[in-house]
Amino acid sequence: MKQFTKDTLLVKAMETRAEMGKVAAEDIRAKILSLLETKKEINMIFAAAPSQNDVLASLISYSDIPWNRIHAFHMDEYIGLDERFVKQSFGTFLTDHIFGKVPFASVHLINSTATDPEAECERYSQLLRENPTDIVVMGIGENGHIAFNDPWIADFNDPKMVKVVPLDEVCRQQQVNDGCFPSIDCVPKQAISLTCPTLTAGSHLFCIVPAKTKANAVKHTLEDAISEDCPATALRRHPSAVLYLDADSSSLL
Repeated sequence: MKQFTKDTLLVKAMETRAEMGKVAAEDIRAKILSLLETKKEINMIFAAAPSQNDVLASLISYSDIPWNRIHAFHMDEYIGLDERFVKQSFGTFLTDHIFGKVPFASVHLINSTATDPEAECERYSQLLRENPTDIVVMGIGENGHIAFNDPWIADFNDPKMVKVVPLDEVCRQQQVNDGCFPSIDCVPKQAISLTCPTLTAGSHLFCIVPAKTKANAVKHTLEDAISEDCPATALRRHPSAVLYLDADSSSLL
């Protein structure tokens, strides 16, 4: 494993994707147990994407994590998902990979079928206000986005906690590249997303980014100026953030 820092961001680069997932999961487990030594319960936000498969699989394998003291949230969800692709819902993904696998104290899903998306944003914002985030388990998109905050919509000083966002073509194509949809025409054009300040307000950020398709995004995250042009650069000024890479995603560093 190679390890270095960029500004305040700790970077850990492993040879394989499997090793990356295990190292990240062990760090997250340690942080959970540490926080629960002094707190009755904690709140966690999870990303839903194939990039998270390894870390989630490792996390649910631990028998000593008291999941019944953890409240779970997720960071984004499609709007207008065609009924043919219900399984592509991020809530469904997380239910299949972790929410339905371990006994959380509670699980709070964004309602992708809400008839009033703006009202759903406010409902979820209120939940997050009432349950300040301790841990965020996240990834980075091919265009450098975090959650669905694409470069042209991201705002590091966004006054909103959760908002409706349009999805750009690079972001939508990534869903095809990840094998989630057969073509870009099937990918929804809007989503509900936690904003950049909401994500970085989490006390501890664990960002897991494997695969060759993310190599450019990783390079920009670590080498560009900190700005909304690459939203993931915000990780470099967080006081407790770790970026986990494999050989493919770190290949351009």
